[in-house]
Amino acid sequence: MRKSTRTLLAAALVLGVAAGPAVVPAGAATPTAAAQEASASSLDAAMSAAIAGLPRADATAALVRVGGTEGSWQGSSGVHDLESGAPADPAGRFRAGSVTKVFTAATVLQLAAEGRIDLDRSARSYLPELIPGRYATVTVRQLLNHTHGIPAPDFPGATVEEWYANRFQVHAPEDMVRSATAKPREFRPGTGQHYLNVGYTIAGLIVERVTGDTYERQVERRILRPLGLRDSYFPGTDPGIDGPYNHGYQRMSLEDGTTGLRDVSVWGTTDGWAAGDLVSTTADLERFTRALFAGRVVRGPLLEEMFTLPKVPDVKTGDPAAYAVGLSMKRLGGREVWGKTGGRWGYNTAIASTRDGARTLVYSVNSTDAKGQDMNRTALTVMVSAYGLPD
Repeated sequence: MRKSTRTLLAAALVLGVAAGPAVVPAGAATPTAAAQEASASSLDAAMSAAIAGLPRADATAALVRVGGTEGSWQGSSGVHDLESGAPADPAGRFRAGSVTKVFTAATVLQLAAEGRIDLDRSARSYLPELIPGRYATVTVRQLLNHTHGIPAPDFPGATVEEWYANRFQVHAPEDMVRSATAKPREFRPGTGQHYLNVGYTIAGLIVERVTGDTYERQVERRILRPLGLRDSYFPGTDPGIDGPYNHGYQRMSLEDGTTGLRDVSVWGTTDGWAAGDLVSTTADLERFTRALFAGRVVRGPLLEEMFTLPKVPDVKTGDPAAYAVGLSMKRLGGREVWGKTGGRWGYNTAIASTRDGARTLVYSVNSTDAKGQDMNRTALTVMVSAYGLPD
């Protein structure tokens, strides 16, 4: 979350958003049936309030699933599309954005467990023709925890309107890496953290190099098929979303000079690739989250990579690093919550869980400013209602 999140959380509370149901401390006595019923009622009230009133200015729909030993809840709100006004489809697909990075990280860690990737080996040793000498010391681990110092590649456009005009442009991952690595490094690798997509683009290419297979097929073979994630897929160069989905909208300047909502459901995602192009559902992401935190996706000691924050500062804020391999961490409601958020135009997504899996959260919010400076209000209130305020 950005530094402005605490201010937004306070504003959300002023607006009457529930701060989240009470949780049972570790080691506490087993709650009575009445206490469990009260907790379930509190969860239902908090989550129902969090997504009530859609569509509204910040979002047109929301799909939410809460799970774990502390109680479960499923709900949806809003509309399938603004034209028909039909209710949002709770099983609809959506663009998961940077939640894709968790799947990429898990795939790399599986290959590391097999001895096919060494996290301490340089990225250049795997891709010598692509990674120049100025980045010779960047390791695979640094790609995954955003401590590599490689800047972002250049893309056409600086505004949402310009991005929209170029929404069907196809971006090859190799070209994105060449664009990024042609620039001077942002900082000495391993001395800071800057969250960017490019490290995961390189990681996806390393997966392809060591397996002789496509990145997409490796994730499908290793994660999607074994977990039965039948509604999750990689769209490749197809800018549409297969199957049922709730339309995404973005506020932007329109042809007549006014500002309004434009349907942005059809939009190419090749600029994200291994960092952000997954299409999924809340049911699939909940299944993945439970399996990941239970140690059934990445097994053994390598799972700790996903819960180990590098001891370096964020180079933009000076705050301690918040991103590990694949996952990020925020203290909410007095405990660590690990997970990953994602944003593609029209869609905000998140997976989250306490380390012990006592409370999991998955949401998709059809945000009208999914890449805005601040966290979407509906997504924010869902997170607070599930876990509580930041410490």
